[in-house]
Amino acid sequence: MSKKKVSLSRYLVEQQRVDGHIPGDLRLLLEVVARASKSISQAVNKGELGEVMGSATTENVQGEMQKKLDIIANEVLIEANEWGGHLAAMASEEMEGIYVVPNRYPQGEYLLLFDPLDGSSNIDVNVSIGTIFSVLKKPEGARGVTEEDFFQQGSKQVAAGYCVFGPQTTLVLTVGDGVAMFTLDREQGSFVLTKEHVSIPADTQEFAINMSNMRHWDEPVKRYVDECLAGKEGPRGKDFNMRWVASMVADVHRILTRGGVFLYPWDKREPEKPGKLRLMYEANPMSWLIEQAGGAATNGRERILDIQPTKLHERVSVVLGSKNEVERITSYHTGL
Repeated sequence: MSKKKVSLSRYLVEQQRVDGHIPGDLRLLLEVVARASKSISQAVNKGELGEVMGSATTENVQGEMQKKLDIIANEVLIEANEWGGHLAAMASEEMEGIYVVPNRYPQGEYLLLFDPLDGSSNIDVNVSIGTIFSVLKKPEGARGVTEEDFFQQGSKQVAAGYCVFGPQTTLVLTVGDGVAMFTLDREQGSFVLTKEHVSIPADTQEFAINMSNMRHWDEPVKRYVDECLAGKEGPRGKDFNMRWVASMVADVHRILTRGGVFLYPWDKREPEKPGKLRLMYEANPMSWLIEQAGGAATNGRERILDIQPTKLHERVSVVLGSKNEVERITSYHTGL
């Protein structure tokens, strides 16, 4: 842990002025996202006291019943980013189309994508949930903004991160210079740097997957999990533990903290869908964070950050975490 308290704002200023990793407008945009995350954290922390628990009466674009906090978090992020001229447009997992920022300011040059509240099924039982975000540069020369402007490979991200609302509220961020973690100091009201240069061990003895779907998995996934479950007596020669929070933010945060591998694979229930997780709102930002910490992320066959999106709510299979495990699982799919 850092001996002197370095705020998120100070960290971003250093990234801008000293290291030259980010321009001023991106720094200001990330500070807006951080402020919005604090507001969402406050709503989450109030729980039943804030009358924000339970389901709403609406469905999102995927046909999933929304939680009240899903809607609140989505509105907080939109309202926080409507001003200032840093953004051109936003896209959310909860909205069918893009949201173009009102033109009362000069149009910004960035595009923000977000999953306002990941792990919604955990809200009512007080288990960790979070907000995931990704920032892209608006294509040069583009007049106005269209959905197609968002169809960029994950490797084109200029910033990505998440805020996990658990025992502590922690903001995790990359701007392409490694991964840093910031903990919300509620007395000061600011995010404080608590870990820099996060590194994921290449080997692990933990895997995260929803075992109840085992009968629907493809053979490469069954093979991998069977080998893990066989323990010391099996081909891997070591015991594995299984973890599953049903909140991608929480599972990825554990992996960034101590290693592990996370799988949300294709399965036979919906064979026409390549996966369940959203490429641009979940898989891309998380994959970049994992890679920046020395891990790997694939869809079972290819690097997630190389996938070319073709629609706003595209889905993808995800295998990410400790590098050697991800490479093993990928080799089971490709036969290489």
